Amino acid sequence: MLISVETSKDFDKVVQDVQEASKARKYGVMSVYEVHNILQNKGFPIDYKCTIVEICNPKAASQALSKKAEISTAMPCRISVIEQEGKVTLSTVAPTYLLSQYNVPELEELAKSVEEDIKSIMEEAAK
Repeated sequence: MLISVETSKDFDKVVQDVQEASKARKYGVMSVYEVHNILQNKGFPIDYKCTIVEICNPKAASQALSKKAEISTAMPCRISVIEQEGKVTLSTVAPTYLLSQYNVPELEELAKSVEEDIKSIMEEAAK
């Protein structure tokens, strides 16, 4: 399940605001990938801007990984900021959906909490 939020803000400002909102909610910014620039530099350009901000809450990560190491394949959480056809959109895959793929029902509440945090980060960055 994809979660998306549209904004009228400038693309670069949204990327910056995602990072700031993440830090304010105790999520570390792991990496920022300017996908459109990376692909351009490799000779495979795309016709829109796309930046991925990877974020992680250490406490939540530790709880999830303590239950099942393979959950690491879905980490860290990623928020994509896309500017296409004059629209800027923030998108992520719902943590509840991702965690449901690992058959660890005791982590359902944790996934819901992380999902609410990420939605709030996206909504705050979009304002």
